[in-house]
Amino acid sequence: MRGHDDSPPPGMFQPPAPDTWFIRASTHVAEVLRCEVADAFSCLMVTGSEELVSRVIRVKVQDGANLHFPVTVAVPFCARYRSNYRDVAVKIVDEERRASYVTPVTTEGAYGGQRGSFAEVRVYSLGLFAVVSCLKRENYTVPRRGLSLKLPMDPRVVLSYLPGSFSAPVMAQTMIQPIDAVLLAAIRSRSDAYHSVVSTSPLLYLVHPTSQSLRRPLSVTLPCPPNPEKRRVTWGQGDAAEHHYISSVIASQPWDQPASTELLIALGSRDKQWSVLEKVTVRNQQNGLVSFELTESFDRVLVLRLLSPPPLCPFTSLVEELEESVCCHMVTVVLQRRSDQPHAILVAALPSRDLSWEQNKLRAQGYSGLLETSSEICMCEGDQLLLRFSGNITSTGYEHRITFHTQRKNQLLVCLTEIDPFGNHSSPHYKGTAMFYKVARGHLEWRSDKPALKDPKLLGEPVCKLSLTLPKSSDKLPSSSYAHPPDSLSDSLLLWLSGELSEEEVALLVLSLRLRRSAAQLVKLRAGNSPSTQAFHVLTMWRRGLPAAPHQPKASQLAHCLAKSGRPDLARELMLRQAAATEQGSPK
Repeated sequence: MRGHDDSPPPGMFQPPAPDTWFIRASTHVAEVLRCEVADAFSCLMVTGSEELVSRVIRVKVQDGANLHFPVTVAVPFCARYRSNYRDVAVKIVDEERRASYVTPVTTEGAYGGQRGSFAEVRVYSLGLFAVVSCLKRENYTVPRRGLSLKLPMDPRVVLSYLPGSFSAPVMAQTMIQPIDAVLLAAIRSRSDAYHSVVSTSPLLYLVHPTSQSLRRPLSVTLPCPPNPEKRRVTWGQGDAAEHHYISSVIASQPWDQPASTELLIALGSRDKQWSVLEKVTVRNQQNGLVSFELTESFDRVLVLRLLSPPPLCPFTSLVEELEESVCCHMVTVVLQRRSDQPHAILVAALPSRDLSWEQNKLRAQGYSGLLETSSEICMCEGDQLLLRFSGNITSTGYEHRITFHTQRKNQLLVCLTEIDPFGNHSSPHYKGTAMFYKVARGHLEWRSDKPALKDPKLLGEPVCKLSLTLPKSSDKLPSSSYAHPPDSLSDSLLLWLSGELSEEEVALLVLSLRLRRSAAQLVKLRAGNSPSTQAFHVLTMWRRGLPAAPHQPKASQLAHCLAKSGRPDLARELMLRQAAATEQGSPK
């Protein structure tokens, strides 16, 4: 395995680590180029269904220098999710803020001793560079003699142009956006009006020249899965029953069909307005395919399969929700800290579906401190979370933002400090709140060469609030008149104890401590699946509910509950540690 070469070959300019970009040009060109990280612009580098899979860099020329094009740029990227429907491209935004896309010459290679995924492109302009994952575009020419095209992204999708469809040969483009059945199920669960919709075809994008209209019908074939419940019945009844089912589903005017047949409805979009294509007949074919003919051009088309004629189903609203859901992701905000960095906190926006997996990765990196998690937040690619503070805790430095990208790490390390060193005088901690405001990508604009909110009124209310604490230094701790009595249990002691308990032992301890069921449910909601974090929340909640009597034996009470839960060894160790802490804290 070759190591990293710190001295790039002649004519290759290499920005510093940790992420390395390579620009191949003549020696003179390499000397006048400057490259810098510009991740602050990532929110403006994606549009539509694009997903960012690299960092954002700015490449520019020194003032007064002449540059001869072309220049070869290699940008490292990491695409976690790939499919037949998506591809990667290098997106360039020049100084005039004009966006262009360049297909990489190669996406794998070795540069400067590093081998991996690099998107290499030859460019004739400079500006902001980023690698984006986008829907594959199929460009094709429709000759006068017609064309039958199976799309390489999905051969089940077929476009058939009859001879003379256009008066002259035209260039056209198409894309496919698959729609997960899980998304449809989620939308159906939110509204009874959509209950009759059992499946949907992928969303087909069509781009035809506006100067020429369709002169003959365009035949479109799309996959639209049959009703899974119906399939289970027909499989049990044999091939004859299945053949009868397949041949019986033909939709002409959907609302005139008998209630016993399934219906197929086509919808089209023109100028971003969806409408039901009432005059289009959708025919059911074998193997879950449907076909129909278009006599006019549409930007997007989609087919819905229904169980029965709905009374008044808002099909256009359903399709709009499907379009929006494809680009939305449920996110959970997590606050964690390392035990050796009590004044720094990690803020991470993690996909809710992978929450346990991502939390385990954070623990492996040493983030095992107190965990705070939010409820689920719906975010799209490029949306931002603006972090602000209230209470007696604030952050050092500039305003903090997390830009959400599906295929990137969405986290930042924030250094915290107290506002009033003598505040929260009766507590061993400074207390505050982290407030998160959601900023939609569409509410951001270019302003003075940086992204900014179009209108401060668009910020709205916080989407979540998470509590924060900071430990006080010894000289700022409360005096003996306000301090916890010697027998009170410190956070450090409870943290040690929580790390010694298994998940089953935590459940037994909840019963011994006589916590309410609602309290136990709240602990699971806030602490997730980590037994140690659950145990710490249980112990602090139990301690908070005890009377504030100065001489109540809290440690001995907890030791008794530990012994009842089957851990007398921990009970003894707890009393020894508590006695040592009391002796150390007593005046000499």
